[in-house]
Amino acid sequence: MKIVIAGAGEVGSHLAKLLSNEDQDILLIDDNDEKLALLDANYNIMTMAGNPTSFMNLRNALRDGCDLFIAVTPSESSNVVACSIAKTLGAATTVARIAHYGYMAPENTEPMKQMGVDRVIYPEYLAAQEIITALEHPWTRYWFEFHNGQIILAGIRLRPGAPLIGMQLKEFASTNHQFHVAAIKRNNESIIPRGDDRMEEGDILYVTFTREHTDTLKELTGKTDFRVRRVVIMGGDKIAVRVYNLGHERFRFKIIDSNRDVCHMLPSKCPDAEIIMADARDPEMWTETGIDNADAFIALTGSAETNILACMAAKDMGVKRTVAEVENLQFISLAEGMNIGKVINKKLLASSSIFQLMLDADASSAKCLALTDAEVAELEVRPGSRITHAPVKDLNLPRSMTLAALIRDGHGMLIGGNTHIQAGDRVLVFFLQGAIHKVERLFS
Repeated sequence: MKIVIAGAGEVGSHLAKLLSNEDQDILLIDDNDEKLALLDANYNIMTMAGNPTSFMNLRNALRDGCDLFIAVTPSESSNVVACSIAKTLGAATTVARIAHYGYMAPENTEPMKQMGVDRVIYPEYLAAQEIITALEHPWTRYWFEFHNGQIILAGIRLRPGAPLIGMQLKEFASTNHQFHVAAIKRNNESIIPRGDDRMEEGDILYVTFTREHTDTLKELTGKTDFRVRRVVIMGGDKIAVRVYNLGHERFRFKIIDSNRDVCHMLPSKCPDAEIIMADARDPEMWTETGIDNADAFIALTGSAETNILACMAAKDMGVKRTVAEVENLQFISLAEGMNIGKVINKKLLASSSIFQLMLDADASSAKCLALTDAEVAELEVRPGSRITHAPVKDLNLPRSMTLAALIRDGHGMLIGGNTHIQAGDRVLVFFLQGAIHKVERLFS
């Protein structure tokens, strides 16, 4: 697949790094020579110095065709213009990163397509959706529903005393047929487990199951559920506003920010939220602002270190659910290993949307989940696909992927060794970075 990325900022550079591991033909365009030189020297990509909105530059970039054009410069208008030009020059699919929710309104979908923008990515909105899900399912690290909730994938950390600790995967599978452990996050690394692997304290298990077995999974992982009602947000940025808009009917929000201008703006955007101008990093302010009485604490400042430390402090004060925005990718694994609950990263969320397009998924029903070193995708099986040629146990699947569950005739079911995948099934696939081309070959 020929992929052209316009913009070598944080999102564009991260995408280029990820996609360079996936055996794709990547060209990255930016007007910053230093950024391009660093990426060109360390990753398997091609680079082009120049303005990403220049007709001449884009004509040269798309000379040999373009399956996917991704515009992720810091400028929203430049991204729209770049997609418009790329579409005119023959790009098959275009994606623009946006910075305002208005571009996502249903009534604007068709006008955007007429302008040459097939899809938009709003990372702040994706982050807000992740946070709302975390508030709805506070006993998990991750919660993803596929095909209207027919199949659920949950990431759950094994705390001391959990019944699953020390149990082999094959023992668990033989006694609990309702669950499939698709992957394990251990020591900052995602692994696709085999039957002889044992589950250990501190592991984050990625388990697929159907909704009726939720309570059983809580018991097996030593978890107790609780309802989140009172939510404190530290930082009044775009993500905070979107979280409020998505959840104000279910949660009571208190937003704390030290910037006077931000606090003056927030009441018009979050009318039912309590707005407090204070420095939430000051421990003396915590009791005064009521953080210690919150059910959930969300740290959304521009500093990953501040967010991590604030969530640790909130946990120490008894807040049950904490969420930290960690945009420094090198800190994510560290943060996930600490007692801070859920970690969100806009780059990974944007990557999920891009991978969904790469896998030619149906945007109306398919979902992708991006982890630091793995991906999960829901894919439709086409007639004649290699994956339909034999039962799963005879497919000789690579160790870098596992088939976790499927949807058939509207019903969700887990996948076992004797399962025979059929055309029309929607399959939940968990695969490590670098394995996307193997997935594509199985499903094409």
